[in-house]
Amino acid sequence: MVPGERESELNTPRAIFEAIEEQVRMRRGSPRTAEAYVAWARRFIEASGRKHPRALEPSDVVAFLSGLATKEQVSASTQNQALAALLFLYKDVLGRPLDFLHGIVHAQRPKRLPVVLSRDEVRALFAQLEDPWLLMAKLLYGAGLRLMECATLRIKDLDFARHQLTVRRGKGAKDRVTLLPASLESALRDHVESRRVEHERDLARGLGAVDVPFALGRKFPNAPCEFRWQWVFPASRCYTNSSTGKVLRHHLHETGLQRAVRQAGLVANIEKPVSCHTLRHSFATHLLESGTDLRTIQKLLGHHDVRTTMIYTHVLNAGPFGVLSPLDALLGKD
Repeated sequence: MVPGERESELNTPRAIFEAIEEQVRMRRGSPRTAEAYVAWARRFIEASGRKHPRALEPSDVVAFLSGLATKEQVSASTQNQALAALLFLYKDVLGRPLDFLHGIVHAQRPKRLPVVLSRDEVRALFAQLEDPWLLMAKLLYGAGLRLMECATLRIKDLDFARHQLTVRRGKGAKDRVTLLPASLESALRDHVESRRVEHERDLARGLGAVDVPFALGRKFPNAPCEFRWQWVFPASRCYTNSSTGKVLRHHLHETGLQRAVRQAGLVANIEKPVSCHTLRHSFATHLLESGTDLRTIQKLLGHHDVRTTMIYTHVLNAGPFGVLSPLDALLGKD
């Protein structure tokens, strides 16, 4: 549907929110993007006294975005997400692009260094985890995965013969190939075989379907039940898709892994804020320390610009940029 074609029908907030979800889906955006855009549209409408977005001016959008920075003191990334959501609302849903937005007070983007664990701290963290969280955490660290990249892995993404795994639709909707740690292959093979048994049990009960991307389910009706499309880390319960009525199995929710890693860091007495992304930071830094070049690390992490990867040169275990202090050289410290 052409943006603005049914503008007259978008008279209620609910209709606007549904249109946002539809337009994001048509552009093959992720469900998380649709959820975020709907949340910002709802927040914008409520902040404007529940006026319809068509009745508001660009100055109202500027005031809302500036208020996020000045009154609510949100981060720069949060403000940028709000801006993207409102630009999408006006251009792709209402068909009224916001061409000029002057005078926005931008949130300051602080230059923070990543938190990196030592190798001993990584071992201590793993010692406090149990499967499936342990296996997932080892993949975050061993393959440099983001949280959702790990949670949404499918059986077909594991390539034991080439010792690699494929990340599908990572950040920026990009695919990439990264390491499949040799030390995890045996545990992953056993895990996959246990998943095969669980899947066959599901099929015998008339279940076993998962959500598949885009129109694949219509083109290949059996794909949702094929083992290769199953989640590597499935949820324990099935759910009913509200739009299709089909019973599907979701992947493990990411918040479970987040809680497990954070709690493990506390129990291990690690004096650093530990999160799932800390393991990805540690992956990159430890590779750099072992002599892997920046370009290779950039590709493994899926960074668009090598300058993003260069942040890890600031946190090497030999000091910033891996430079030896002249005092250590004077005293003969290795």
